[in-house]
Amino acid sequence: MKTVLFKCQIFILLLMVLDVKIQAQEINAKVTVVAAQVGNTVDKRVFQNLQTALIAFINKRKWTTDVFEGNEKIECSFLLNLQSVVEPNVYKATLTIQAGRPIYNSTYLSPLVNFIDNEITFRYVEFQPIEFNENRISGAEPLTANLSALFAYYVYIVLGLDYDSYAPRGGDPFFQKANLIVNAAPEGRSISGWKPFDGQRNRYWLAENLQNTRYALVHDAIYTYYRQGMDKLIENENVAREQMLNGINMLNTLNTETPNLMIMPFFFQGKSDEIIKIYKKSDPQEKSRILDLCSRLDIANASKYRQDLK
Repeated sequence: MKTVLFKCQIFILLLMVLDVKIQAQEINAKVTVVAAQVGNTVDKRVFQNLQTALIAFINKRKWTTDVFEGNEKIECSFLLNLQSVVEPNVYKATLTIQAGRPIYNSTYLSPLVNFIDNEITFRYVEFQPIEFNENRISGAEPLTANLSALFAYYVYIVLGLDYDSYAPRGGDPFFQKANLIVNAAPEGRSISGWKPFDGQRNRYWLAENLQNTRYALVHDAIYTYYRQGMDKLIENENVAREQMLNGINMLNTLNTETPNLMIMPFFFQGKSDEIIKIYKKSDPQEKSRILDLCSRLDIANASKYRQDLK
């Protein structure tokens, strides 16, 4: 009888361990809420509670059907910088999203996302749970729903880019989810960033660029740059650099066909130091090629490339 009971206990324990593994979340996010510009008009504990709520919302939610080990979680950070109080419990802010992608056989995290969204307005009432239902995004009060929709959107963008970097078109399901959020996004006179007419560099255009089959080459470029390039640096640096250059050349082809896509500066944000460091060791011909491409595609850092890769 004791043997049977012991076996049952072991079985239950195994089920519990298995369940924990199955439910293991995918994101390891650091969330920081900065309220220096708001002054003393609101009790600072409200912002601490908002930060805690956002951390729980991102890190405790199951975003995919895949099983992630602890060391496989995607490292990212969200900096919500409150700029003003529009009305009681309603805030205007900017959101900085950063994510890194571990490179094979190293401790290095390659920049995956480094983006600032300047069009953030939301409502948060202290201790109010942050909830998200992708089937009822616009069902809640718009400014309240906007907060969870924003963070869910960027989590799916991060997931999509991460999956793209490991497998050809691996991120498609997550870009589709991000696009669904765009299509069902909350609406209101103080809510912006979800519509094509809200600007040329917003959530609508980012999701559109990543979903539009005309721009499919961007996914091949991401996979080639990371999986065939960065991941092979330790194994064969020359081959890796060539593959990274191939990936960047794919972006150049896309840019030639369709200039001024949002995805272009989005891809390069945060990558200039990485590219320069890797290609400083190149021969003159390869260095000239990468300098030419990056000077045209990453215009914000063109002078930096010319100075460091001359």
